[in-house]
Amino acid sequence: MGGPAGRGYAAAVSTPGLYAISDLHVSYPENRLITEGIRPVHDGDWLIVAGDVGEIFEDVVRTLELLAGRFAKVIWSPGNHELWTMKDDPVRARGVERYRLLVEQCRRLGVVTPEDEFPVWTGAGGPAVVAPLFLLYDYTFRMPGLETKQASLARAYEVGVVCTDEFMLHPDPYASREDWCRARVEETGRRLDAVDESLPTVLINHWPLVREPTRILWKPEFAQWCGTELTADWHVRYRATAAVYGHLHIPRTTWYDGVRFVEVSLGYPREWRHRGTTPGTPRLVLG
Repeated sequence: MGGPAGRGYAAAVSTPGLYAISDLHVSYPENRLITEGIRPVHDGDWLIVAGDVGEIFEDVVRTLELLAGRFAKVIWSPGNHELWTMKDDPVRARGVERYRLLVEQCRRLGVVTPEDEFPVWTGAGGPAVVAPLFLLYDYTFRMPGLETKQASLARAYEVGVVCTDEFMLHPDPYASREDWCRARVEETGRRLDAVDESLPTVLINHWPLVREPTRILWKPEFAQWCGTELTADWHVRYRATAAVYGHLHIPRTTWYDGVRFVEVSLGYPREWRHRGTTPGTPRLVLG
């Protein structure tokens, strides 16, 4: 999981890098230990955290605080797990309110969120606008032949592949998660339209911006919780030099329309134990 062109994360380097990781899932003791070991290799390194730090509000804040104290800049995009309202979490906020509270805590820590001005990476591989996004999903990544959300969900329940979001991720005050998704896409699109057109971007979203990465899922019914067709051309429209995402727990690099898509998840212990790579090593995006 080291950087490209032979530059591994643990190697000594003379210039700063823009690194990324996601799906730390610190509720697992093994993952928490790995996360505590994440450190920069240069004083100027930036770290992207592309969602699913954890489920308990304080765990998310504590982890981002740890990383913000080590890296020159931390950029965070929320995943679905941060937005769950767990019955054992003292913070009972749901939906938009929960997201707003997380943003407030990130600002207190100096962590960049999707609500803040997009920073510009000026190190090696730059300049590039680093844009953390929060877009959710709208059930449009459906199984072939299924024309509606209702039919898609019915198939998922039939085969026993149902995302916990259906029970824990509340869209309040929106009527549905897809309504929240559409609002986020519209608002985010306006912000990206305003970015200096002379600069490329690094687009960061917990869910992949295009459907193609989901086609290798072992359980294809899960794809409906993995993004929206509304962003299918964003990597081209917004001049992405890289698109960073997580959620799928399938760390790899793929290319679509000449744009590099980097899945940067740690994932669950049962997954990373079998990869044959050092778990928790951030991926080099630019540098």
